[in-house]
Parts: sequence; structure tokens; C-alpha cells
Amino acid sequence: MPRPFASSADLGDKEQTLEVLADGVYALTAEGDPNVGAVEGEDFLVCFEALATPAAARDWLAVLRAHTDKPIRYLVLSHYHAVRTLGASAFGAPVVIAHDLTRSLIAERGEQDWESEFARMPRLFKDPSGIPGLTWPSVTFSSTLTIDLGGDRGDLDLAYCGRGHTEGDIVAWLPRQRILFAGDLVETQAALYTGDAFHREWASRTLDHVHSFGAETLVGGRGAVAHGRAAVDAAIGQTRDFLETMIRETGRVRDGGGTLKDAFAAVHAALAPAYGRWPIFEHCLPFDVSRLWDELDGVERPRIWTADRDREVWAQLQG
Repeated sequence: MPRPFASSADLGDKEQTLEVLADGVYALTAEGDPNVGAVEGEDFLVCFEALATPAAARDWLAVLRAHTDKPIRYLVLSHYHAVRTLGASAFGAPVVIAHDLTRSLIAERGEQDWESEFARMPRLFKDPSGIPGLTWPSVTFSSTLTIDLGGDRGDLDLAYCGRGHTEGDIVAWLPRQRILFAGDLVETQAALYTGDAFHREWASRTLDHVHSFGAETLVGGRGAVAHGRAAVDAAIGQTRDFLETMIRETGRVRDGGGTLKDAFAAVHAALAPAYGRWPIFEHCLPFDVSRLWDELDGVERPRIWTADRDREVWAQLQG
């Protein structure tokens, strides 16, 4: 029997867990669903990630409001994907921050990504009729941007670590508390989606940059919060191993004259023992291997995913 398309059959609710990571620092995880976070300034809030719809974002804000009533001044978007951006209007943030390239990607492929992700992950799109349109950052940057949190709260540093999960991923770093919000550059016991990735750069210098912060707590894009240096290193190491295994197996098949479907089978066999039970593994892998095959063929920038192309790749590799 063919597998149900992507996560279209994953319709059960996930248990959400709010963690207070330090004074005024919050993370909400949900069994492999996209993670979100918030940081208190002296008299304002910075929120990290927006979720897929305003209705989903309002549910998160209701949890957050049990801990703080400070007004939201900044919303930080780690990258352009629909499940991270389309709920932005619920925050009412006067300043929406992203990387320069994220803004360009929204303009280039935001509409197609919205349609694609809605079909792949319908459960995440609570009340999709409430989405007012694409989310446009009001402030972008190329390398780093620092938010002064005021009082004795220190700084929140936003940084571009290089191409990885997309062209424009950024992280949020609290140097005083040594807490890193890594977005989808790192997953903690959740499979990687690499359909828009730059695998070789991500697996090397981009993750080296992420590791260089020396975080003692890390909130990945999905999965549980990593507490302690050993757990942080393990999360980064798992992400790197996933990528390196994909690169090795796909390259081996391609160099041996095999097909894309052969590469998918080889990557699946290599990754499944360690990662096959992790959230969204089966969903991600066809899109991951398809993009990596293109990359090894010299396709520098990821091709745009559309709802039709999603189905074609799924039928070819997971059908």
C-alpha cells in the first residue's frame, strides 16, 4: 500500500510543553511540531517564529500570556517557510525581522510554498481562512542584528550562520544566558527537512558556526529543548550526521550510475535505523533526496516546490 501523502494523515493533536528556560525566556515544544519561543525585554517582548496561521499563533500567545503581559515589540522569523511565517498578524508586532534573503525568498516563492505546505501538513493550518496574506518583514539584515533588551537583561543577538535549511536562516542568541534559538538549522530528535537546503555548506561551516556559540541550552526547530552542553552537542551532531549520511549515500549511488529512486532507497536504509521513528522522517525524505540529487547535479539554488511537484516526487519515491 502506498504511504499517505506527506503528513496529510497526521491529524492527531500533539501535547504542547512550555518551558521557562531562564528568567523571561520561554520555549514551546509540541512532540515534533514546529517550536516557538519568546524573550522578555525590560518592557517589551521579542517573539521567535510565527506558526502557520493566526489562530495557531493565538493559541501560543494565550499560553505565553499566563506568564507575561508585556507588549510584543519584535517578531523574529528564522526563515521563509509558511509554517513559520503565516501566523504573524496575530502578534501585532510593529517590527518583523528576518534575513535579507528571507524577504527575497518570500517574494520569489512564498505563494507556492504556502500552497505546498498547506497540502503537506494540513493539521498545522488551524483556521487557514484567517491568514491575511504573505508575511513581509519590516526590518532585514545580512550578517548580525542586536536587540538591546533594556535594564539588566543584556542583548539578544540575531545572526546569519550561512546557507543551510534555506538560503536565509538566522538564529537568536542570548549570550548572558547561553541560550540559542537555532530554528531549523538544528533539530533535536526530529528528522530534517532539506528540500530547500544547501546540504554540503550546512553540514560543514554553517553548523560549525552554530556550534561556535557554545550554547548550554538549544531550542531547535522541532523536538525537545536540549539542556546542557552534551545535549546541545548531540543535537548538532545528529543534524550533521543526518546530512552527511544523505550526502554520502546519494553521492555513492549517483557516482555508480544509479537513479534518484535508487538514491532514495539507499538513504532511507542508511538513516532509518537511527532516525526512522523520529517525527516527519517519512514525510521529509523524498523531498530531501530530490533536492540533494539536484544539488549534486549542479543545481545551485533549490527548485521551487509546488503542490503538483510535491505529488510527483512523492509518487515517484514513496508511492
